[in-house]
Amino acid sequence: MLLHNIISPAGATHRRKRVGRGEGSGMGKTSCRGGKGQTARAGFSQRPGFESGHVQTHRKLPKRGFSNYNFKKQFAILNVSDLEDLGLQTVDRAILLESGVIRGNEGVLKILGNGDITIAVTVTAAQFSKSAQAKIEKAGGKVICS
Repeated sequence: MLLHNIISPAGATHRRKRVGRGEGSGMGKTSCRGGKGQTARAGFSQRPGFESGHVQTHRKLPKRGFSNYNFKKQFAILNVSDLEDLGLQTVDRAILLESGVIRGNEGVLKILGNGDITIAVTVTAAQFSKSAQAKIEKAGGKVICS
């Protein structure tokens, strides 16, 4: 069997819909567009939830509950393995900003314990995970909470 010999099964292809060709076609008068007005015109689009100029239902309903989104703490996260890759003797937020490891808008620096470290590093950060603190001190480094 070759591709050019394959025949579509019955009902797989349909005739093109020819609208606006008289009432006898079943698609005359409004050409399948319903009534008159804005929706019958070409290029019409309407955003979801539009209620004909009335105040939308979601704006009428009262606000409920509390969201902590605006007050959450932002952290610039760095793993112990990243400290190993940097190869510096001392690491703090200013040095990491200067080297481009973290961005200025990421919040306070937090060191996490993912990976291993073998060099002695003095790390100054706002927070440390317990595992990160243990790994840094085990390698002969120093942990300073700012």
